[in-house]
Amino acid sequence: MRACHPGEVILRCLLVDDNQHFLAAARELLEREGLVVAGTASRTADATRLAATVRPDVALVDIKLGGESGFDLARLLTAPVIMISTHAGDDYADLIAASPAIGFLAKTELSADAVRRMLSIVEERQDG
Repeated sequence: MRACHPGEVILRCLLVDDNQHFLAAARELLEREGLVVAGTASRTADATRLAATVRPDVALVDIKLGGESGFDLARLLTAPVIMISTHAGDDYADLIAASPAIGFLAKTELSADAVRRMLSIVEERQDG
């Protein structure tokens, strides 16, 4: 996380989804709300390569990446991962709990505030 003004933290995120329309819409939404989308990817190989280069503060990873698994990608990334999907989190609750992901957001609930809240909860747990 980087600060650009005193007290303001700029989060850099990596978006990973196999739907190009969603990537464009999510990027526009998150950037309008103050996050920096440091990169987007549609496949595991591209995401891991990009993550090593841009070093995001958080990665938003779709659970289903075409023929690939977002859970497999989550295990490869060093940044905190938030799993995303059009399906309800309850559909994947056991898989999310068993993964290194810090949480889940439905795509309809995606916002910069939701990402910040999830990261702050994790930080509070680590500090407390």
